[in-house]
Amino acid sequence: MTQVAALDVSTIRKEFPILNQEVNGYPLVYFDNAASSQKPKSVIQALVDYYSKDHSNIHRGLHTLAERATSGYEQVRKMAQTFVNADEPEEIIFTRGTTESINLVAQAYGRKVLEEGDEIILSEMEHHSNIVPWQMVAEEKGAIIKVIPVSNFGELILEEYENLLSEKTKIVALNYISNSLGTINSVQEIIEKAHHAGAKILIDAAQAAPHLKIDVQELEADFLALSSHKMYGPTGVGILYGKRELLEYMDPYQGGGEMIKEVHFSGTTYNDIPYKFEAGTPNIADVIAFGAAIDFVERIGHDTIQTHEKELLEKAMEGLNQIEGFEPVGVAKNKASVISFNINGIHSYDLGMWLDARGIAVRTGHHCTQPLMDRMGLEGTIRASFAVYNSPEEIDSFVDSLSQIIKKFGK
Repeated sequence: MTQVAALDVSTIRKEFPILNQEVNGYPLVYFDNAASSQKPKSVIQALVDYYSKDHSNIHRGLHTLAERATSGYEQVRKMAQTFVNADEPEEIIFTRGTTESINLVAQAYGRKVLEEGDEIILSEMEHHSNIVPWQMVAEEKGAIIKVIPVSNFGELILEEYENLLSEKTKIVALNYISNSLGTINSVQEIIEKAHHAGAKILIDAAQAAPHLKIDVQELEADFLALSSHKMYGPTGVGILYGKRELLEYMDPYQGGGEMIKEVHFSGTTYNDIPYKFEAGTPNIADVIAFGAAIDFVERIGHDTIQTHEKELLEKAMEGLNQIEGFEPVGVAKNKASVISFNINGIHSYDLGMWLDARGIAVRTGHHCTQPLMDRMGLEGTIRASFAVYNSPEEIDSFVDSLSQIIKKFGK
């Protein structure tokens, strides 16, 4: 068995300047990582270095700055290829993030293959960004959306998924890890069953990227989307992985510069992948800084990250289960470091504000998963989500603060 390196959290925390501050007179405890993680110095410095030394538009210039910027940008494409184990760098499309990646597939692939009466399968635990784009294309094409139900434990009911699959199923789209519940879905089994039915599948890996090692070839995923800002990188950039044959089959999502070979008023010819889907001047600086985030994650190692976050999750659940009125939402057997819960008699918004008054940042509300909240019969939850820089001491502070708040304001 491979030995997993112990994590020196105090050293890791020194790499994140934002953590060294007080909020409302208390040391900041940042437990909103499922919404967006904080950034290490290496990512921040990559942005500064690019704008200070290398800024130029890419691909079209022959001067030194253009060549340096282009080289840095394309190097990150290769890094992203390795990060998800794509077969070739051309299968990596840079986007603004998971939301744009899903929209790209819905519009450039979905609109091309779907016909009236065809079916798209989603799950009840999807983020709105993996629901609305499919609703839009389904309405346009006359396709039907079917939904995999979720159990009371917050797990997909896979028997029902099998019943939904048919020769009419053209696309399956679902998340690897639920942003609301932390449930880690059995995506390999889900992909196998989709392919057996002749359907293509898109995996929303926004929440998986910072927690799990992703291997698109092992999964045999057709498409996979992730966002930089969830995995210690900058906002406004992400990737879409797609199998070469699918990307080549798809029409461009947007028109403009870079995505063309030749343009004449008599007609236009499109560029090869990946550039066919990267119209206009891209987000060069943030792509380059995304490379620093990939380096950060791989330097620590997914096994080390998972071990540390599992320990935080177990410690937090042990403490929270001792609190009167604690009601966990989503208790799947296989979970990432996300705890969604309510406290009986206290509204989630009130609790979120009271925790913030003690310097503890959590997320409250429906977490862009209103259909899931409807399924659970809830308006929303409090969500605490942990990252590699969070410490056991912060868990203690969180549990202690929650206990004090409940004693003061609870019924």
